Amino acid sequence: MRLRSNPTPFAFPRLSLILAAVTLFLAACSGSEAPAKVSPPVAVIALTIKPEDVPVTTIFVAQTQSSQAVNIQARVSGFLEKRVYTEGSRVKAGQVLFEMDKRPFQAQVDGAAAALQRNEAALEVARANLARTKPLVELNALSQRDLDDARGQFEQSAAAVAQSKAQLDSAQLDLSYATILSPVDGVSSFSAVADGTYLDAMNAQLTTVSVLSPMWINFSLSENDMGRIRREEKAGRLKPPKGHQFTVEVELVDGSLFPQMGTIDFADPSYSAETGTFLIRAVVDNPDGVLRPNQYVRTRLVGATRPNAVLVPQRAVQQSAKGHFVWVVNDSQHAEMRPVDVGDWYGDNWFIDEGLASGDRVVVDGALRLAPGAAVDVKDAAGSKSTNPSTSTTSK
Repeated sequence: MRLRSNPTPFAFPRLSLILAAVTLFLAACSGSEAPAKVSPPVAVIALTIKPEDVPVTTIFVAQTQSSQAVNIQARVSGFLEKRVYTEGSRVKAGQVLFEMDKRPFQAQVDGAAAALQRNEAALEVARANLARTKPLVELNALSQRDLDDARGQFEQSAAAVAQSKAQLDSAQLDLSYATILSPVDGVSSFSAVADGTYLDAMNAQLTTVSVLSPMWINFSLSENDMGRIRREEKAGRLKPPKGHQFTVEVELVDGSLFPQMGTIDFADPSYSAETGTFLIRAVVDNPDGVLRPNQYVRTRLVGATRPNAVLVPQRAVQQSAKGHFVWVVNDSQHAEMRPVDVGDWYGDNWFIDEGLASGDRVVVDGALRLAPGAAVDVKDAAGSKSTNPSTSTTSK
């Protein structure tokens, strides 16, 4: 026997109410959508690009060199009697540096003077003999041969006098060389020999006197740098001074500028096979002797300009796998990623060779929160321009 259950009379109304509630809920969900969440604009600070002519200064590591370093050497052989100057002091042209023993040279002078006196006496006798012979030959009292002999004796005596004078001059010159003088104004070096040393051709170096003014400043320019400069000049991104007459400033080790400015006076026409660079030399006045030979300094080449240069702060430039880029605010107040070609540094800024134009607004602060197409709330940078130094400083 199978039992059959029948629903209670209250089941159908309760089920109807549940179905009606579900139907109303689905209708409400399909009839109205939840509002989308909108991100607020990103607050950024932007710089408006204004191209301008910018003076460019290139810095090189350099070394000073005396414009005239004179090696003081003994010209005659003999004993060094004493050193007169103070080692390391500044000396004047004509100042006595060393004294050699003069007695041997004075003896040579005295001997040459005596020989000259003897030959001059012989010359007077020959002159008188010739004067007496001439009229006697005219009277046929003496032969022509006697006249020729008298004339020959006179000429020999005259030649002997001339030779004695030359020997005396040589002896006096050797005597003067025994007193060794400085040929130039400059700073002296240490003495290479001690008092009492015998000086000869193999041991003649005594000291060195280096001229302090003017001073040479030597630095090198690589082949790559030279090629880059030529490319930038050809592209119109770099304008050299008229006639390539650069002004040279010297920066000392403490960062201060030397008061005197110089000019380039020599450029080696050939590259060094060892370093791939060629030498450039500047000359600068050094009246107070502040610069000393072989001193390391920095040189600044002043005079070139970058016409219509575009500058942006370094913090505004970012780098990706594809290269450098900046964030630009378009006319609809949205952010765009703009690829750029960067040049040299300019203080805290960067030269932009390609990618930006006048009027572009570049994000300088707040760029890390941006994404392409993001809405931005723009505040202009102070003065619509980043504070720049007066000159570009590119180190080499």
